[in-house]
Order: sequence, then structure tokens, then C-alpha cells
Amino acid sequence: MSRCCDVQNVFQEGNTARKCCILGCKERKPGSSSAVVEQWASRCGLQRQRRPSIHACQEHMLYITLHSFKHFTTLGTTALMVASHYGHIECVRELVLQGADINLQRESGTTALFFAAQQGHNDVVRFLFEFGASTEFRTKDGGTALLAACQYGHTRVVETLLKHGANIHDQLCDGATALFLAAQGGYLDVIRLLLSSGAKVNQPRQDGTAPLWIASQMGHSEIVRVMLLRGADRDATRNDGTTALLKAANKGYHDVIEELLKFSPALGLLKNGTSALHAAVLGGNIKAVALLLEAGADPSLKNKANELPAELTQNERILRLLRAKEKHRKS
Repeated sequence: MSRCCDVQNVFQEGNTARKCCILGCKERKPGSSSAVVEQWASRCGLQRQRRPSIHACQEHMLYITLHSFKHFTTLGTTALMVASHYGHIECVRELVLQGADINLQRESGTTALFFAAQQGHNDVVRFLFEFGASTEFRTKDGGTALLAACQYGHTRVVETLLKHGANIHDQLCDGATALFLAAQGGYLDVIRLLLSSGAKVNQPRQDGTAPLWIASQMGHSEIVRVMLLRGADRDATRNDGTTALLKAANKGYHDVIEELLKFSPALGLLKNGTSALHAAVLGGNIKAVALLLEAGADPSLKNKANELPAELTQNERILRLLRAKEKHRKS
């Protein structure tokens, strides 16, 4: 979230002890970045300190940083956080060398490392680690730098965080793991990295949603394939009784269905009283219905409402598929 300047403390509402070193510059023309910096400092009640050794371009970076600051709430946000968010490595370096607190948290719990990881700025992440950044701080919802990097698919950042001791088993308050977030986003390289680093492939959220389920719901067939090969439970059910296959069938994700069918998932009635075939018929996807019938799904199976799959659609092509399968089964 920011760049070079040496604002150490938090810019927080009601904080009368705001301090900052605004970088010096020889010429300050009206409207220049230097002038804007000084005006900003004056409005905020900040102290200004000349530092002739700092190059003018660094002051311009500070100018950009301060304008970026308006996109953040002031509840505990520091210039270092802003610089880290926007990947302004020179600003980050200057702030840290001036004594900025690397591990300071906003009211939400986020730190400079969290923002850098979330935005994929691996150079900033590496630099912060050189000066003692910790991976252990959590946000109010349980978020960590590792979880943020996985949620946005920043493979190199994830690798850096793991090398510096990030806990691969971190979870949000709802139980979502790094693997879950990467599976939800469809980040195959992150998935492979996490699995090779010891992530638990079947660790569900509190509502029972496993990484395989969420990948299937989102239609990420390659991730489904990789997780199945690494031991994902093909029939793991959420608390509502749904499985990965049922969700993919309802969505009509042919590629996902094909990957799941390679591992012989359950085709009968599930705990919620319905089947993947019922879901596919309800979804109105002809190819999904055909794939399930070919794999052995029973068109004569009734759901908990005592309904046959054929009673859930008026699509003539789907009805023909169901009738043909039923006729073949009887013969």
C-alpha cells in the first residue's frame, strides 16, 4: 500500500500524535508532487523533516503513495501497509529503514505482509521477511498472509511464505484452508504446491464443504483431477448431503463429471434423498444426463419426494435418453 517516506505510526482517527518524515526536495513548484506532499502533511498535522539525500523520484513515489492512501479507511492503516499493498518496494524499503513497525496490525488485523501477499508482490514479501515480518498474525475472520496469497493465486508468494514458516494448515474462522481457497479460485499451480507441501486434501470447512466439492462446483476440472489423484474423497458430503458429483451434475460441468466418474463415485440416492441423475435432469443438461446414464445411473430411482428423474423435466431429448436407458435396463 505505499511508497518511500518514513511514516512510522498509524494514521488513525482521533490520533493526535501523528508523525511522519516527508522527504525533502530542492525545488517545490506549486502543484508539484513535493508541494502536494507538504500540503497533505500539513492537513494531517504531520511533522516534516528534510532529507536532501533522497532522490526526487522517491518523493514522487511518496506522492503516489499518499494519493493511494485515500482508498483505505484510516482505522489503523499505516503508510507501510499502503506501500506494501501497491508493491512500491522503494517506498517499503525507505519506510522500514526509517523504523516503520513491520508487524503493526490494523483494527481488522491485517499487516503490511498480509497486503503484500494478497496483491502478489513477492519482492515486497521477501523484503519484509528480511526485517522480521511474522506470518502468525490473523485478521478478525482468521485470515493470514498465506490464506490471502492462496485466495488470489499468487504461487511465488505462497512459496516464499511457506519457506519462511507460514502454517500450511491455517484456516479462516469458517474452516476454509489455503487449499480450499486455491481450489475455489481455480489456481492449479498453487494447488500442486500446497499438496506437495503437506496440505490435507480432504480438510472441509465447518459446513462440511471439502476442497474437491468447491472445485467441482466452480467447474475446475483439472483441479478436480489432481485432487482425486492425491486421495480426495470422491463421495465426501457437505452437511446438506450434497456431493461433488451432484453439484457438477446440477451445474452441467461435463469435464468435472468425467473426472469424477473415473473414480466410481456413488450414483444412488444420497443422504439428502436425491441423486446426481436427478440433479442433472433438473439442471437440464443433456450431456451430463448422458454421462451419468452411461456410467450406470438408474433412471428408475425415486428421490425422497417419490419422483423419478423423468418427472422432473419436459425436455424431450432428456426424456428419450431416460426412456432408452430404462428400456435397456429391463431387457
